[in-house]
Amino acid sequence: MVNQPLALRTLNRTLLDRQLLLERADMGAEAAVAHLLGLQSQTPTSPYPGLWTRLAGFDFADLGRLLTERRAVRVVLMRNTVHLVTAADALRLRHWLGPLLERAFRGSQWARGAAGAEPAAVIAHGRALLREQPRTPAELRTEFAARFPGADPASLVNALRSWVPLVQLPPRGVWGAGRPPVYGLLEDWLGQPLTAPDPADLVRRYLAAFGPATPADMQKWCGLTGLKAVFAGMDLRACTAEDGRVLYDLPDAVLTDPSVPVTARFVGDFDNLVLSHADRTRIVPEAFRSRVMTVNGIVRGVILVDGFAGGTWRFDRAKGAAAVAVTHFAPLSAADRAALTAEGLRLLAAADPGAAHGVTFTAG
Repeated sequence: MVNQPLALRTLNRTLLDRQLLLERADMGAEAAVAHLLGLQSQTPTSPYPGLWTRLAGFDFADLGRLLTERRAVRVVLMRNTVHLVTAADALRLRHWLGPLLERAFRGSQWARGAAGAEPAAVIAHGRALLREQPRTPAELRTEFAARFPGADPASLVNALRSWVPLVQLPPRGVWGAGRPPVYGLLEDWLGQPLTAPDPADLVRRYLAAFGPATPADMQKWCGLTGLKAVFAGMDLRACTAEDGRVLYDLPDAVLTDPSVPVTARFVGDFDNLVLSHADRTRIVPEAFRSRVMTVNGIVRGVILVDGFAGGTWRFDRAKGAAAVAVTHFAPLSAADRAALTAEGLRLLAAADPGAAHGVTFTAG
């Protein structure tokens, strides 16, 4: 039975609660990455402020250790983008998303350049090269150019990324390392094979982190089609949004009181908070969407004001100094400005402990 329509603020507060953004969670970094089903890591540093703003006592070194200890990895997954996920989820999700990655490559700008080489030969040669040693994209291009002279080597590297489970090895992704990508074979790096997940379990985990939601919302999060049939075969609770869309949730999930206050805070760039629903207005008002998500694919870090995106932010660094530069879309109250200033200074203390710190505000 479909219940009373859920107000936008109820969806907003519930999403923030499930995203660990109402209050900082007393949870370790590995457990948080698992709960969130990964964090987008197209920019290698994005997960650091993403976890810092969610977790009590998070130290940037915690995440670096997860990468170097092989408990977390950076690999191409949802939406054909690099995500930081736990080792176990990397093996599950890469198996599940394999068809998406292959389809995305067929429709990409690189497909034509790879047409001059047989996929099986590219896969075999790429695997052999990476079993010898990890290699940079430039090194792979050199090897592919010699082996497949009739194809574009850059296209073949992009094909290999789609056809073979690859991992970007640390120190890439370790805070402060600033190294170029070096590829290895995911299964060799983790010492385990890919495993086929239960799609229903992934739906449950998605709803635990992003619900209530529709199959179209989950498709926006991951890029895969065919999810409606999975939802239909599950015991889920139905509810409606104010626009009449039927939303689904876990049977025992709790909806958050829409009157719960939300302190102003920072959310990192490319955060799945703003990327994982077909209707993003539960976080990003439509009037601000183009300022947060640009036409060239940049997703800026946002400030949350009363729980909704009220502006953007970025690190602004110079020699010996680091600042958080805030651009707010509407005038900020004194309380919100004070909260963002305090949060910004704490973030800088974690990210740039040796620099002089400041927080700047600009209307935009």
